[in-house]
Amino acid sequence: MTHIRGSISTFTSGRRVLAAAALTAVTALALTACGTEQSDGGGKAGSAGSPTALQQPQPEQAAAQALFDRFEKACPGPGANSRRPTGATKPDTAEPETIAPGETPPADPIEPAPPTGPEAELDDRDSCLSAHHEQRVIAALQMLADPTPATVRKTLNGLGYTDERIHHLKQDGKKTRFHLDLREDGGGRLCESGVAAGAVSDVVPCVAVAEGPFKVTSETRP
Repeated sequence: MTHIRGSISTFTSGRRVLAAAALTAVTALALTACGTEQSDGGGKAGSAGSPTALQQPQPEQAAAQALFDRFEKACPGPGANSRRPTGATKPDTAEPETIAPGETPPADPIEPAPPTGPEAELDDRDSCLSAHHEQRVIAALQMLADPTPATVRKTLNGLGYTDERIHHLKQDGKKTRFHLDLREDGGGRLCESGVAAGAVSDVVPCVAVAEGPFKVTSETRP
């Protein structure tokens, strides 16, 4: 464009010089507007190397997060626990009755023993969330013909459990054991203790510390 303006200013009349200068100005404005439009459009879409694009979740992670959100909406709020005693109970100091040989035991039903371990420590919300997670994880692990740590990690990643949630993944004979950190931001102590062993795979709830690095405080291993 500089070459054109130089040629006109040297070999043409003043009027044509002014016309060429006006054309140059219009062209520059058009190019500027075009560049601005492309810049605005690119900024909205986000380029492959921009921080906005890097922060976008992968489709698998987005689908898993949507599933987790659905679990949370289907379960009670934090802190609810129907198994926790609502008032003080008087300790039973009476000695247990013994049944002599040949006698018939009483017909009254025997009260179940109070829960212990993770079942007693987790609230209703964590217990509800645990059931949802266990069902999908067990179903996926049962499909693994060769449950090595690598294949188990890949399967858990495919379900939406990132590496930050997978702990203590190790081979145990022909099985692979692992823990899943399912604590929620700002609350919850839920974790899962799992064993990948083909058709007999199992996952059961465990209890982790409420805050800080992942650490199991109570579990009954499958």
